[in-house]
Amino acid sequence: MELLLEGFQSALTPTNLLFAVIGVLLGTSVGVLPGIGPAMTVAMLLPVTYSVGVDSAIIMFAGIYYGGMYGGSTTSILLNTPGESSSVVTAIEGNKMAKRGRAAQALATAAIGSFVAGTIGTALLALLAPTVADVVVKLGAPSYFAIMLLALFMVTAVLGASKLRGFISLFLGLTIAIVGTATGQARLTFGQPLLADGIDVVVVAVAIFAIGEALWVAAHLRRKPLEVIPVGRPWMSKADWGRSWKPWLRGTALGYPLGAVPAGGAETPTFLSYITERKLSKHPEEFGKGAIEGVAGPEAANNASAAGTLTALLAIGLPTTATAAVMLLALRGYGLQPGPQLFDAEPELVWTLIASLFVANALLLVINLPMAPIWAKLLQIPRPYLYAGILFFASLGAYSVNFEAFDLGLLLAFGLLGLTMRRFALPVLPLIIGVILGPELEEQVTTALTISQGDVSTLWSEPVAIVVYALMVVLLLLMVLTGLRKPPATAAPTGSEPSDPSEPSDIEKQEVPR
Repeated sequence: MELLLEGFQSALTPTNLLFAVIGVLLGTSVGVLPGIGPAMTVAMLLPVTYSVGVDSAIIMFAGIYYGGMYGGSTTSILLNTPGESSSVVTAIEGNKMAKRGRAAQALATAAIGSFVAGTIGTALLALLAPTVADVVVKLGAPSYFAIMLLALFMVTAVLGASKLRGFISLFLGLTIAIVGTATGQARLTFGQPLLADGIDVVVVAVAIFAIGEALWVAAHLRRKPLEVIPVGRPWMSKADWGRSWKPWLRGTALGYPLGAVPAGGAETPTFLSYITERKLSKHPEEFGKGAIEGVAGPEAANNASAAGTLTALLAIGLPTTATAAVMLLALRGYGLQPGPQLFDAEPELVWTLIASLFVANALLLVINLPMAPIWAKLLQIPRPYLYAGILFFASLGAYSVNFEAFDLGLLLAFGLLGLTMRRFALPVLPLIIGVILGPELEEQVTTALTISQGDVSTLWSEPVAIVVYALMVVLLLLMVLTGLRKPPATAAPTGSEPSDPSEPSDIEKQEVPR
């Protein structure tokens, strides 16, 4: 505790506090650009921190990190354009809220949920990081495989009404995920060397969401007069608070432990949080139309997962996400070597970093909460100009991933896929999670089978894996029983036209639009 207080003394000096504010503003400003998530934001702004002292650099670095994370949620909510894969879930309900004139409420619950989860997660980081290594290293590849398989199963089979469309979408995502030469053999590269390393998930997510929606809107603009989306009331109501605080806590409980293990980074807990809130909500009919719980829970899980990621990074030197990998390079640049000896070798710097995370998290709330109505006014830009800007920044974000013009071609191809999926009411979420978790799933099962010399029983050889498989069986039985009790639904005609072009990305509809 004394070391943490000393860290706060260093973080709260006027000079360092100024650097924290600068870091939060820079991180948020760059993070709101479509296609640029926290990892890219931190990487782009990292050179700025090298020009100041070590303490100030760490403070600014923490501000950039949290600012970049919040910026990703802002683009997801306002523009339906996730800056990174962990913001995909936020776009589902957040963008629907924005289109209903509740953008400010969506941004507010995201900011407050991020603050609550970030504060609790950072407190757990300070409490558990020195001893967490003994727990994390006990989980093997079978447990990681089971956790990711659970995420795939729940998102595809449990979410929504049409299981067939869900599995079709998942199949498309897993097909995209196997592109490359990760196994030593070329798979679906079609002789193109630029596909050897696979397809970046940011390119796929930006294309499916941003490009797909822009094309859909362009196809329907003449069928309906242009409308300016209202900003609505600027603050959360009492009902919004009542519906948000439990998802904040549940998202934190899911995000922190899963963020500490290399099982998909923040994506797995955000997906699981969304499904959990959908099942527990007293207003399930609002999901797919703008349920505030669908923003509050995943955003809390996202930020809590970041704290879990830092726990693994600082305690055992294990980067579990792309952002963590960039942070590992940054910390080494400051003379820190994350790992079991870090807290003994550099106690002052590491506790200053932890204290600065508290400070940056609080500044993020103080600065961005009043700005929620201002950010929401972006939606009042006429849609042709708005979507032209989205296309420009989405293309810029996709190009900046590898600085290859080839990625722009992929962006257009997957944008057309997104347009097609909207036309035939295929859910996007299973595709995205298939792209994200597919390579990780393959890596973990390969590792497990290699260690056991091909013995398949190793996949259920760990207690955590057994518990996860048992949960999947229970969910499957419940799903079958529920299906037997429901009368068969009447299918809609497949050639019918979409009813409301103003909502082009209703990715949770499970019937063909009328």
